[in-house]
Amino acid sequence: MTEHPVLSALARFGIRMGIDRMQDFLEVLGNPHRAAPVIHVGGTNGKGSTVRILGSVLREAGYRVGEYTSPHLQAVNERINIAGQPIDDETLAALLFEIGDARRDLVVHLGDDVPAERVLTYFEMMTAAAFTAFARAEVDVVIAEVGLGGRLDATNVVDPVITVLSSIGIDHTAELGEDLVSIAAEKAGIIKPGVPMVLGMVPPDAARVIRAIAHERGALLVRAEEDFMVHAGRDGTFSWSHCGRVEHGLKMGMAGDHQMLNGGLALTVLAMLGDRFPIPEWSNVVQGLAKARHPGRLERLADDLLVDCAHNVSGAASLAEYLRDLPRDGQRTLLLGASDDKDPRAMLGPLAGQVDRVLTTHCAHPRATPAGDLAQKLVDVRVPVLPAGPIEEALPLARGSGQEVEDLVVVAGSVFLAGAVRELVEAP
Repeated sequence: MTEHPVLSALARFGIRMGIDRMQDFLEVLGNPHRAAPVIHVGGTNGKGSTVRILGSVLREAGYRVGEYTSPHLQAVNERINIAGQPIDDETLAALLFEIGDARRDLVVHLGDDVPAERVLTYFEMMTAAAFTAFARAEVDVVIAEVGLGGRLDATNVVDPVITVLSSIGIDHTAELGEDLVSIAAEKAGIIKPGVPMVLGMVPPDAARVIRAIAHERGALLVRAEEDFMVHAGRDGTFSWSHCGRVEHGLKMGMAGDHQMLNGGLALTVLAMLGDRFPIPEWSNVVQGLAKARHPGRLERLADDLLVDCAHNVSGAASLAEYLRDLPRDGQRTLLLGASDDKDPRAMLGPLAGQVDRVLTTHCAHPRATPAGDLAQKLVDVRVPVLPAGPIEEALPLARGSGQEVEDLVVVAGSVFLAGAVRELVEAP
């Protein structure tokens, strides 16, 4: 399903932070978010991949898993994943109409003057649909990705069995704050009293804030580099250690050293939940790591085409690190697009030395910066920049007939752009 009438009507109203209406609406729906244990995963980058890794291992161990992620690349169904498959069109359509009708009960409950069609946002509707779908599917565990921030995110209505923060970086500054301390405080809002928190690699200032909030709420904090370790090997494998246990020769199904960090994060979460969700065989872990997929993340769509959802400085740095390790025998073209709230100069900083030219582009998403405007923002950077128009024109231009076998086109800067490219090349 590419879109749905109920969601299309909401898309133009944008973001509204806060959880009070979400709590009230879920109560109207019978509190489906309490039907199964929840692992709540937040962070700036890596949270979606961590959800997919956790889900993959738990499925290999025999559990029925519900995964909620956002945004989607190509179809809204991707956000609600049950037993390893996106929710089907018919089920999702019926669910959205049903939940859309239930908004009228929420208006009555609130005694509000807001029209029923505007009482909830797009993300709130999808979150309610996800929890309802998971409850009806009788999943054993829900792994829910935070949408934006944490403290005021619609998913923060859950009472999780464990919380996770994969990383902290500069992004969504209008909603979360201009500095790492402010952003960390917002994201740490998912920490619940007495509920353990697993923390990935974060800058020291962010770590201090998260540590203080965890201490205040009596939440055990388990930190990367202190309580668990991940070491990348030279052969594409990694090792993980936690509480005196060491495992070597682990291999991710997703490319990039940063996915090894996400894998170690997921293994630590599973170790801490071992009594509640035991993993019968170590082979379940090995196979789960190898099978985990999150499309659009360092994804090779063709020999000459690499797509990545990097849309902030931290993501761009991870992409640059990956490109630095690749052979550079031909021309590299960065096909760059960005939403209107992003800083393209900051994103291009770590990538400029890894590409030979930049072609700016845009997809059909209403928040996409036009290719010409994007190129203007990149004047005087240390790599040639040319506007290439909409992605339907820019992609064949970047992959033109003059391409050599060793040439590579790298698409980055926007999740929406990555999705558009996948559609153009008919990626599964």
